[in-house]
Amino acid sequence: MRELINSKQYKIRAICLVLTDIVMYIFCSFFAIYMRYEFRFNDIDKKFLNSMVKYTPANIMIILLLFLFFKLYSSIWKYASVTEMVNIILACMMYFLIEIIQILFFEYQVPRSHPFMCSSMLLIATIGTRFGYRLLRSVRHRSFEKSDKKARTMIIGAGQAGAMLLKEINTSAYTHYNVICFIDDDKRKHGRYLSGVKIAGDRNDIVRLAEEYRIERIIVAMPSADNKVIRDILNICAQTGCKLKKIPGIYQLVNGNVTVNDIKNVEIEDLLGREQIKVDLDEIMGYVKNKTVLVTGGGGSIGSELCRQIAGHNPKQLVIVDIYENNAYDIQQELIKKYSELDLVVLIASVRNTHRMNQIFAKYRPDIVYHAAAHKHVPLMEASPNEAIKNNVFGTYKTALAAAKYKTKKFVLISTDKAVNPTNIMGASKRICEMIIQMLNKDYPDTNFVAVRFGNVLGSNGSVIPLFKRQIKEGGPVTVTDPKIIRYFMTIPEAVSLVLQAGVYAKGGEIFVLDMGEPVKILDLAKNLIRLSGYTEDEIEIKFTGLRPGEKLYEELLMSEEGLQDTKNSLIHIGRPLEFDEDKLRQELEKLKTACEQDDKEIKKYVKKIVATYNYDTHYDE
Repeated sequence: MRELINSKQYKIRAICLVLTDIVMYIFCSFFAIYMRYEFRFNDIDKKFLNSMVKYTPANIMIILLLFLFFKLYSSIWKYASVTEMVNIILACMMYFLIEIIQILFFEYQVPRSHPFMCSSMLLIATIGTRFGYRLLRSVRHRSFEKSDKKARTMIIGAGQAGAMLLKEINTSAYTHYNVICFIDDDKRKHGRYLSGVKIAGDRNDIVRLAEEYRIERIIVAMPSADNKVIRDILNICAQTGCKLKKIPGIYQLVNGNVTVNDIKNVEIEDLLGREQIKVDLDEIMGYVKNKTVLVTGGGGSIGSELCRQIAGHNPKQLVIVDIYENNAYDIQQELIKKYSELDLVVLIASVRNTHRMNQIFAKYRPDIVYHAAAHKHVPLMEASPNEAIKNNVFGTYKTALAAAKYKTKKFVLISTDKAVNPTNIMGASKRICEMIIQMLNKDYPDTNFVAVRFGNVLGSNGSVIPLFKRQIKEGGPVTVTDPKIIRYFMTIPEAVSLVLQAGVYAKGGEIFVLDMGEPVKILDLAKNLIRLSGYTEDEIEIKFTGLRPGEKLYEELLMSEEGLQDTKNSLIHIGRPLEFDEDKLRQELEKLKTACEQDDKEIKKYVKKIVATYNYDTHYDE
């Protein structure tokens, strides 16, 4: 409906412009000869008038065709710029030449001054009608802006993107911004004006100017700047308490357009202390294309994103396995809508069920398996350690054995940094999973078993960011366990990109580790999220609750003995795991299986026999 309305409006405006141009040409043509005879109509030679009347219909068609050729009926005049101005000049110059040709080679009888005078007036009139429309919109918008309460706004970046954004704000009647000043690090611009708005200072002046000008919103319009520059500026902006927004990328400049719709809220991910991971999409495409891919836990945060990205890489078939039907249904409906040609199978099943997993593998014979099904919530697993072992350890074992039995080519385990020197049952269970993967990789050479280890995932179910957002929405307090606690973070798309890339590199037995840069203090994360939400720390209290059972002040991504080996991706490394006695592992796994099936309260002691680096608190033992 909107497209129909817009199309109808376009046709009406085009017709109005055509009619205006016809009237405008007739007036300019006759007024040019009227001026030539010093505004004395009776002195005009009748042969000139007769010739003009005769040629006017043809000249009107010529003018309309010229204007059509130079896109004067298809341009959006509220965004008109130098390009449209040049097109108007070229169209009028072409008409000037055509009229000269008419005089020289046809019987078009007009004074010699007529082509120049008529073309000049036509040029002025055309510019007036087109750019006058834009001027009226701007004046109307500014007057509306004064009468309406709009957010006092600072734009950071007085370059091309900033100029485009300001133009859009000034010409649209539907924006909610009143641009007060620009910020730019180029000192040569300071004190100058961009479309009437002062370039008031550099990044060091942001906090002061935000207070001085009573700024309510800040928009970062620096799409070509690297992530570190953007991050540093956003961290400064976060100190102002203003709502933060930014233009997401350089593509707006490539398209030659920046609109208010391109502006997005600044998210906490934008303040992370490292560059985003880059992967070779063509490499991943070649790896997944025309393969049958199975994702366990496909409805979860990581699993569902895996499914999205795999679906976009043309798999032969995508099989999603999840125990939770609501999550499975949500990702199923999303993929059906977005990828109508995808051969999608969604199954409700538990990875604990040996027969069910064997049945699924026997029927679908997946080439690649991404094992994302797991219990991951640290405090909950501390209270129910047997469930962590049943699901994480033996769910992985059973799924991996099914993959080996039916000759899956690659099996990729989703692991965690909490598996390194674990202090909680969740991390210890994942460490056992990594050991199982290494063991099975030796036992079953037809399948490449690998693990991918990464830190905390921003925005995933049960992670700290959704908790903080909910607490802020409720007015606080925001709960942080300890002021010194630090974590490595990555976004869900980054985590999934790493998993997919690891699958490409996998030769069997590796533990892939992401170089995640500097860790982030959870306290700083909480403060930034409060500021990004438009509040101050005086308005939203931060409360320290103490470390929870099994929780560390910091997480390691790699055990010191493991070492690192580089891959083609500089941000992805391969750890060299510790050697362990495989026969002893099998024996201890049998004991562990019996213990967890009997819900043994001493389960953590059995885990300790397998994972020597596991240090645990007995307070929450079942």
